[in-house]
Amino acid sequence: MSHQSLFRDTIFALSSGGLPSGVAVIRLSGPQTVAVLASMTAERIPPPRKAALRELVGDDGEPLDRAIVINFPGPASFTGDDCAELHVHGGKAVVAAVLEHLGRKDGLRAAEAGEFTRRAFLNGKLDLTSAEGLADLVAAETELQRRMALINAEGGQRDIYDGWRKRLLHARAMIEAELDFADEGDVPGSVAAEVWTDMSAMQQEIANHINGYHAAEIIRDGYRVVLLGAPNAGKSSLLNALARRDVAIVTEIAGTTRDLVEVSLDLDGLKVIVTDTAGLRDSSDTVERIGIERALRAAEEADLVLKLKDGSPDMPGFDLADLESKALSVGTKADIAPHRTGEFHHIVSVIDGAGLSALIEDIGRHAKGAVSAASGVLPSRLRQLELLRSCGHHLSLAAEVQQELELRAEELRLAGDALGRITGAIDVEDLLGVIFSEFCIGK
Repeated sequence: MSHQSLFRDTIFALSSGGLPSGVAVIRLSGPQTVAVLASMTAERIPPPRKAALRELVGDDGEPLDRAIVINFPGPASFTGDDCAELHVHGGKAVVAAVLEHLGRKDGLRAAEAGEFTRRAFLNGKLDLTSAEGLADLVAAETELQRRMALINAEGGQRDIYDGWRKRLLHARAMIEAELDFADEGDVPGSVAAEVWTDMSAMQQEIANHINGYHAAEIIRDGYRVVLLGAPNAGKSSLLNALARRDVAIVTEIAGTTRDLVEVSLDLDGLKVIVTDTAGLRDSSDTVERIGIERALRAAEEADLVLKLKDGSPDMPGFDLADLESKALSVGTKADIAPHRTGEFHHIVSVIDGAGLSALIEDIGRHAKGAVSAASGVLPSRLRQLELLRSCGHHLSLAAEVQQELELRAEELRLAGDALGRITGAIDVEDLLGVIFSEFCIGK
């Protein structure tokens, strides 16, 4: 969709949650917003940014609903265009009637996913990192997700990346001044050399920032814990106990679990994803072997592995030595299978709950430890990470080219362009559809 059609149309959408509800919010944005308000409120448009009770009527004068109406004239609005909100009663029939009425008007159409936020970006109300933070804020399930998303939505990432970009622009200006005005008395030949100390420091700052990506990934997508063990070691029972509901099927038949079964927990504000896996054993069953391969692959990719054992023999034919650095050994079925003290990190029973609290606390401690080293603003998206790496790469190349100032200036330009693409300041048209499609309708 072109920018012209984006700004020419007036869009509308239900912006609140599912129906029925106490109140439903219908949002409008575009050049015909004021005219629509006038026609639906019999010319009694509320003053800007003042909530007012109005009767909404259709084109035939028949009432649609009594609603709170708020008028947000542009450019002082979320999108930068004329905007309005209709706070109607949250019945399905009421909302359907209002949306149907809006849809019949010439020049109005239903908004696409993320289109309100996209207009805000195109009108300079948001940069791309703020828009991505807003999407994360809407999707936030835990307290740490909310905090990180709110920082980014309010411009935390933008401020850092814009600051680095300004330093790069200053460095380029100094180098180009030396190139263009080397004969001038007030441009000494060593002026460009002064910028490289700052560029070296900035390169380290970017490297440190990049190192925080895994912590941001854990906060955003979850800390992954995988349950590993022989068949009937108690993996599915432990998953159900952690979830406090029946998520996985539990039977006395070995090999019940064939695929990965996941459940999300909120441990002190951090999302933790616990995955049940197929029991590890030698098997000629094709489906079970596929499940075992998936189990081992999930364990390799996990942040923490819980190795469960209930007193049965060790799992034959599986070398799990590479997992030891991120594994906790858990003795299960403590109510019927006594374990030697010191043999396991934790001994639990899902029947009487013994040891479960301590295990959950330890999982939470490991999860918190994985994100505690990173602080402040973090890169939260893979595209940001790739562009930051590109910026660091060009800074490194600029430092390596010792003699040719023109080449050094060009590498700094490319580094600055990479930062500009993170915030949307440079050449991001091809990204917009991908980024804003992540939003829900009405946002």
